[in-house]
Amino acid sequence: MNTIDRAGDEERPDDGGRVGAQSATATFGAGEPLALDSGISLSPFTVAYETYGTLNADKSNVILICHALTLDQYAASAHPVTGKAGWWPFMVGPGRPIDTDRFFVICPNVVGGCMGTTGPRDIDPATGRPYGLEFPVITIGDMVRAQAMLLDRLGIGDIFCVVGGSMGGMQVLQWAAAYPDRVFSAIPIATAARHSAQNIAFHEVGRQAIMADPEWKQGAYLIEGTTPAKGLAVARMAAHITYLSETALHRKFGRNLQDRDTVTYGFDADFQIESYLRHQGSTFVDRFDANSYLYLTRAMDYFDLADDFGGVLANAFRNTKARFCVVSFTSDWLFPTSDSRQIVHALNAVAANVSFVEIRTDKGHDAFLLDEPEMFATLRGFVDSAARTRGLGA
Repeated sequence: MNTIDRAGDEERPDDGGRVGAQSATATFGAGEPLALDSGISLSPFTVAYETYGTLNADKSNVILICHALTLDQYAASAHPVTGKAGWWPFMVGPGRPIDTDRFFVICPNVVGGCMGTTGPRDIDPATGRPYGLEFPVITIGDMVRAQAMLLDRLGIGDIFCVVGGSMGGMQVLQWAAAYPDRVFSAIPIATAARHSAQNIAFHEVGRQAIMADPEWKQGAYLIEGTTPAKGLAVARMAAHITYLSETALHRKFGRNLQDRDTVTYGFDADFQIESYLRHQGSTFVDRFDANSYLYLTRAMDYFDLADDFGGVLANAFRNTKARFCVVSFTSDWLFPTSDSRQIVHALNAVAANVSFVEIRTDKGHDAFLLDEPEMFATLRGFVDSAARTRGLGA
C-alpha cells in the first residue's frame, strides 16, 4: 500500500508492475511548431507521456487521460520523484473502470508542466537558459492541441474515450469542442466550462505567494540558483484547502492539537490541521516547479469555452457526435454541481447524448481521486456501454 499527498493521505493500492506502464517522450522539431492561442509558436517542444495496455489492430481502443493541475502523466504507476503510487490507481489498471487489459491508455503531461513536457524550467533554445517567464503563456486549448499532435505522431486518429477531472475535465471539454470527429465518448469530472471568479481569486493568492518570495527572482530562480520554496509551499497550502470539504477536514483533524496537550500561545503548528498543511506544502516543493504553477493556474483562469463560440456554450458542442458522462460531487465547492449542470444543459440544447451523475460524498473536490464506489460503478457502466457500441468486446 502507498499514499499520495494530493488526495489527503488516503490509503491507495499500488499495482506496481501489474499495470504495465511504458514511459516515452515525443519531440516536435522546428518544422512542427505548436501554434499557441497567444499567437506565438512554441518550437521545439517535447511531450512526455505514459501508456498502459495494448493498442488493438484498428487503434479503436484508445483512452486518453487528462491530468489535473498539479498531477502528471503517472496516473497508475509510481512517481519517479516521490516513489508514491500513481494518482489514479483506483480508476486505472487491470479490471478497473479504465481497464488496462482492454484499453490502450495514454496519459500525457501537459505543455507548461514540469515532468518532461516542455515548460518554463526547460532550456530556451534561443538563449541557452531556462525559459522562466520568457515561456509563452499557455491555455487549455494549447494543452489539447499538443495532445492531438502527440496522437497524430502515434498514428492514432480518434479516441474511444477522453477522461479527466478538474483541469483534466476542462481538457476533456476542449477536446469535444475542438475535435468533434475524434472523440467517441467523453467523461468530464468535477469541472466547469469556465473558471469562476472565486477560483481565479484562489489562484491569484497562490501566484502572489510565489512572486512575493525573494528567492523567486522575477522567475529567474533557476539561473540564480535559488528556489522559491516558501512561496510555492504557501500556494500549495492555500490550494489544498479548496480540494477538501469542511466535513472531511473536521473528521480528519477537528481541533486536535499536534503532539501537545495545550496550546502554546504562539505561532507554532499547535493544531493538527496546521501541521498537515505545512507537510503538504513542503512535500509539494520537492516535486513541482514554481513557474509551472504560475503558468498552469493561468491556463485554468483563461478557460472559458463559450467565449470561443460566440458566448453560447451550446455552440461549442453543436458538432459533437460523442456520448458524454458528466460527474460532480455534492461537497465540491471548488467546482460545484451547478457548473456541471451548465455543461449538461448546453449538451441538451444540441441534443447530445449525455448522462449526468451527482455523487453524494463529503470528501470535497478531491473525491474524484479517492475511493468512491458510486463513481467507479457509474464510470464502469458508461465505459462498458460505450465499448459495446464501439464494437469493443468485454
